Amino acid sequence: MIELLSPLTKGLMQLTGVLSIGLLIAIAFLELDSKGRVVNFDLVKKAKRLLSLWLITTFIYILVQIAYLLDQPITASFDLTVIRSYLTQTSIGKSYLLQIIGIIVVLAISLKKIISTYVALLISLIAITASIFQSHGSTSGHHGLAIGALVIHVIALSFWVGGLFGLTQLGSEHKLIVLPRFSAIALWSAITVALTGAATAWTRLDSISAWQSKYGAITLLKIFLAITLIGFGALHRRWIIKSDFPSVFRLITAEIVVMFSTIFVGSWLSTVNPPDREVVSSPALLLTGLEMPEPPTFSRVLLAYDADGLMLGLLILAVALYIKGVVILSRRGDKWPVGRTIAFALGISAIDFATSGGLGVYSRFAFSNHMLSHMVLGMIAPIGIVLGAPITLALRTLPVGRSEGERGIRGAFIAILHSKLSNFYTHPVVALAIFDGSLFALYFTPLFSNLMQGHSGHFFMSIHFLLAGILFFQVLIGIDPMPRKVPHIVKMIIIFAAMSIHAFFSISLMSASTLLDNGYFALLERPWATDLLADQRLGGAIGWAMGEIPILLALLATFLQWVRQDKKEASRIDRAADRAAAMGEKDDLAIYNQYLAELNRRDNSQ
Repeated sequence: MIELLSPLTKGLMQLTGVLSIGLLIAIAFLELDSKGRVVNFDLVKKAKRLLSLWLITTFIYILVQIAYLLDQPITASFDLTVIRSYLTQTSIGKSYLLQIIGIIVVLAISLKKIISTYVALLISLIAITASIFQSHGSTSGHHGLAIGALVIHVIALSFWVGGLFGLTQLGSEHKLIVLPRFSAIALWSAITVALTGAATAWTRLDSISAWQSKYGAITLLKIFLAITLIGFGALHRRWIIKSDFPSVFRLITAEIVVMFSTIFVGSWLSTVNPPDREVVSSPALLLTGLEMPEPPTFSRVLLAYDADGLMLGLLILAVALYIKGVVILSRRGDKWPVGRTIAFALGISAIDFATSGGLGVYSRFAFSNHMLSHMVLGMIAPIGIVLGAPITLALRTLPVGRSEGERGIRGAFIAILHSKLSNFYTHPVVALAIFDGSLFALYFTPLFSNLMQGHSGHFFMSIHFLLAGILFFQVLIGIDPMPRKVPHIVKMIIIFAAMSIHAFFSISLMSASTLLDNGYFALLERPWATDLLADQRLGGAIGWAMGEIPILLALLATFLQWVRQDKKEASRIDRAADRAAAMGEKDDLAIYNQYLAELNRRDNSQ
């Protein structure tokens, strides 16, 4: 009985989660707004009710899981001590606790503004993907690809299935307006679902015998349903073009049935163990999901590659959006500087090398390589991203409101840029504190060793290094519009402060007499670079050497920008003086000089 309840209750939990996210998507992206404020409060009430149902089904599934693990009737799960132990002492239980907290936070958010809906949607996506990091993919080969592809797969499916459900909940007068936008979302989601589904299947089913297993059979059923959905999507887009709207909505009904079936099949699949592999277990494989690599050499670091699915997916999305923006400008007849595109491409390539490339691979096995990856993510890649001017490109290409009163995605983006929160984070002192201050909070506390233990920790560190670097260099040398204008003299002071703090951090690492990893690297039992303390000190030296060069380049760039701005200001004053002279008038500088002369004359006459 419990064996049947487990996939059923998990399917209900995931279904209610996807539908809740779908209503948030409808509020945030599909429904019309009024100057950034939500107008369809009936949809908000439905979303809150579905979120409550998602919370209830999560609790029910947890009770079923406890009964399954204890091999007892479900009534035995109604024990607060047992429930607390499961949620706080097991890895999978902690992930469901995070999901519960996320749902409660979203329920507490007042969905009156579109921006608050974006926040609620982000938290909901984190909640629904939290348990994936403890799924079957976390113990399979190609650990990073399996987990990352599955996370993106669930997010894309949420946008596809949930978005379609949200579309059906809109008023009939709005459905025709939002269909083109949902069609674009569905197309991107369908492609993502297909690609990530293929990636996850490849990591788990790498032989003919594996496909003949129960797990393989269920995977084939899911693939068939996914292909059916993509076919529905193709017909959907074709009939939108023909404006055959009654046929479209009949099609949507059948599409929803297939989508719900796909969700339950996916839930069933997640409760079935993949076919066993002949894998020789090792400490490195258990801790990192990878076999211990050969000692690092230039060619090995350059050529090694193990895809970090989640980061790779984000990079592909960023590149796709950037290319789409450039294409939109090109179709308008506007030009986008090639240098910005090249800078952005180099930044993306550096991120991929530091996370999925050889540098990312070796960063999991040695502190010195980890620090090298950190420097690329925090110091080098952000410069390319910032010089690529993605914010400017977004402002020029994001869709505007579909009606006179709608703020639209572009308007919401502008509101975020000019918000108090954005104004706070772009303060140079705050950017410096995040950029350099977080180094001490990460490496000189137990946080570093805890984050090194799992894929989610690696991903969090990579994202933090990258975003902190982008924020810091955007404030200093960014060419995108910012909520505050920082004087060049202040920028130079911040740069000198950053150099000093970074040097102090690196010297602290080099002079440390104890290991900072709490035994993590020792557990790997690597046969090369066996002196862990020496490797840690080498990491400090790498951080000092690689950290100073980008900051010095930022100092040079700030100085050049200052000189260029002074030249522009001098040219502007000269042009104003020439115009005033041509018209027989005095310019501002002449008037000011005359004022000073008059003050001097008065002083002399007294």
